[in-house]
Amino acid sequence: MRKFHAWLAAFVVAAGLGLVAPGAASAAPYCGIVWGSLAKSNPALTQAQVVNVRTGQQPCFDRLVIDLNGAVAGYSIRYVPQVPHDGSGLPVELRGNAFLQVTVNAPAYNSGGNATYNPADKNELTNVTDYKTFRQVAFAGSFEGYTSLGLGLRARLPFRVFTLAGPGTGSRLVIDVAHMW
Repeated sequence: MRKFHAWLAAFVVAAGLGLVAPGAASAAPYCGIVWGSLAKSNPALTQAQVVNVRTGQQPCFDRLVIDLNGAVAGYSIRYVPQVPHDGSGLPVELRGNAFLQVTVNAPAYNSGGNATYNPADKNELTNVTDYKTFRQVAFAGSFEGYTSLGLGLRARLPFRVFTLAGPGTGSRLVIDVAHMW
């Protein structure tokens, strides 16, 4: 019994000195994602117009795609306490525990004032019912050459923003929001 107590005391002392310690926690990011949750923006303007909004699910993130009929230029995507409607500033009602305000520096109307993107339901641009992160995508308006969307999310999670050329002469603004940190 004395040997047991001696070994136990030696182990406790060794642990206290850091000689015996549990393995380090894995520092590997979720799915290799190293994005953050800070605002992302580009102030450039474009002559292109917003023509469509769509979403998709990936194994590690949910994706929002905004289609333009020309080159994407600028944007501003950031977490906000509430997404305002363009023009009025009234809040967009969104489901979720965190909200991304997505602003594309491009109108959703042409030079004649005719809509180039006119969703059937401005509160539900796409069906995101079974998505892991997205809770709702809503149209916040298009005013003075800028188009805004509200993205309701499960939680404040890392996101990335990038642009893609095509199809044809069009382009896409892509926002990916991770399923977890």
